[in-house]
Amino acid sequence: METRNLIIRDSVFSDCQLFTEWETSTEVSDYFTMDDDRDYESVVKEYIDCDRKDAFVQMTLTLKPSEGPIGRLVISNINERNDSLKIARIYIANPELRGKGYGKEAMKKILEYVFINLHMERVTVTILPRNKNAEYFFDSMGFKDEGILRNAGKKNGRYFDLTLKSMIRAEYLDMRASSK
Repeated sequence: METRNLIIRDSVFSDCQLFTEWETSTEVSDYFTMDDDRDYESVVKEYIDCDRKDAFVQMTLTLKPSEGPIGRLVISNINERNDSLKIARIYIANPELRGKGYGKEAMKKILEYVFINLHMERVTVTILPRNKNAEYFFDSMGFKDEGILRNAGKKNGRYFDLTLKSMIRAEYLDMRASSK
């Protein structure tokens, strides 16, 4: 998939080295349920486990024209019977590249892909409540609050509540029509 500034491609095994670098940085890991002792081996194991499952799609966000990978996007819980899925992870790794609209550009393309091409009815995200940037981001994309999932996330052996947000196809189509 391509946008004005990005190529959104399937992740490949060699991306695991970058994922390790990014996801062991507190700039990324603080905002996800990733344990602090994450290392290359655990990233590779997770990548392989997800790659084997039909309910997961792993993507790498690459800046055009060929400036290299800048982030990651993971779709999980793909349920074709209920036409639903979860955006499990999206981030721009380098703090200097954040706030430039790349995440929003990627998310717009992914929402188009899942609602139009995959014909999904519902997309969800879960956010650590302290991640105010993600909350603002998903609100600005049109996601609606559904509530708090108590002790639904685990990081470093501790359970955390997660904020659940969703978007349904009709909301996406209305938003898309009003932006034209």
